[in-house]
Amino acid sequence: MKILHSVRSVQKLTSQIRSEGKVIGFVPTMGYLHEGHLSLMRTARKKCNYLFVSIFVNPTQFGPNEDFSKYPRDFRRDRLLCEKEKVDFIFFPDSEKMYPENYSTYVEVHNITEILEGSHRPRHFRGVATIVLKLFNIIQPDFAVFGQKDAQQVAVIRKMVSDLNVNTKIIVNPTVREEDGLAMSSRNVYLNGKQRKDASVLYKALKYAERKILTPGYNRDLGFIKEQMGKLIKSRPTVTGVDYISFNREDNLQEVTSLKNFKKGRLLISLAVRFGKIRLIDNIVVSVNL
Repeated sequence: MKILHSVRSVQKLTSQIRSEGKVIGFVPTMGYLHEGHLSLMRTARKKCNYLFVSIFVNPTQFGPNEDFSKYPRDFRRDRLLCEKEKVDFIFFPDSEKMYPENYSTYVEVHNITEILEGSHRPRHFRGVATIVLKLFNIIQPDFAVFGQKDAQQVAVIRKMVSDLNVNTKIIVNPTVREEDGLAMSSRNVYLNGKQRKDASVLYKALKYAERKILTPGYNRDLGFIKEQMGKLIKSRPTVTGVDYISFNREDNLQEVTSLKNFKKGRLLISLAVRFGKIRLIDNIVVSVNL
């Protein structure tokens, strides 16, 4: 495994690989890797000749009051984990290489970025779309693998790839969870013992909604289900706020307010909840056929 730091070295290498007709797989990360990231690497490893992983904590997707400076970092640990997963190359640039002085070009994906996470984290998806497009242009992968946990991010990237004719296939892996259902996330390390115990309520609330939606004869009013989910979540003592609980079409994130108008399709149920100052997101997709 080789570690690359400069944009030019990566572009030169990937141009050579592509000229040989080899397949490049890519997993973009912000590091502090966990089993969820590793599952993406395993999926990619099976489908490519050369596997690239990027490790870059992207400053442009953090708001002024968010945790960029405190975001967990441990490159030595990440490198060892990548070696175990047979990664061929790690792209590990610094901020100055990705955003040089007088940098002024950003990618805006409208509409689907203005709801859910976008309504609570202004310019977050501008930063996400910008860094992902930059990484795609640098590495030029045949495909990239993302996790379902960041469902809105996946939708934004798919839309960007489609609209801008980017020649990279997007593959989505299921969310990897702890034994109690908590979605794996680098931010879980911030939780104290009581918060960590309470955080399992997120998956319980999502599964509650799934059961009620799919149970014949039950009150399938989404407003009622949302209210019950909120009560369940707020019953945990370390919960300090519920930013949103939402029902949306998976493909275009259009809000679904009633199952009377959504009798068949894939329904995204998502939420964002605060435990103290720690903000966690989660979601599931329910196949509806009423």
